[in-house]
Amino acid sequence: MARVSLARRLSRLSSPSDTKTLIETAVERFLDEVPALQQLKLVAGLELRGRGDVQLYRVEMPGPKVTKSIPSDAKVTLAVSRSQFNELATKGRVRDWRDAFAHGDAKATGIDQVMKLIVNVVERQEERARTRKATGGRPASQRR
Repeated sequence: MARVSLARRLSRLSSPSDTKTLIETAVERFLDEVPALQQLKLVAGLELRGRGDVQLYRVEMPGPKVTKSIPSDAKVTLAVSRSQFNELATKGRVRDWRDAFAHGDAKATGIDQVMKLIVNVVERQEERARTRKATGGRPASQRR
C-alpha cells in the first residue's frame, strides 16, 4: 500500500504541468529579486537532466510562458540537473543560482551579449542590495 501512494506522489511530481509550474515559480522568484529583468523580451531554453533523461523546455519572457518543446529560437540555454533545479526553484535565491553556476552544477550557453547583459544587471542588483543592507535600508537623503 505504501508503495502505491509513493508511486502516485512521484508521478504527480514529475508530471509536465507540475514541472511547468515549478519553472514559472523559479522565474518569478528570480525576477522578484532582479526586477530590472522583468520587461526583458527573451526566449530561453531549459534543459533538465535526470537519470538518463533530458527534458527540454522553452521559456518565453515576459510572462513567463513555459512549454515543453525544443527551444529552437532560444537566445540563452540553461542546463541543470533536475534535483538541483527543484532545490533552486523552490528555495534558491540569486546567490544560490550564482553558486550553482560557479560550481558547475548549472551551465548557461547562448548569445554573449544577452548573457553579459543578464550578468551585469544581476551584479548591479546585488550591489544595490548590499548597499541597502549597509545603510539600514534608508535612502541617502534620510541618512545622518
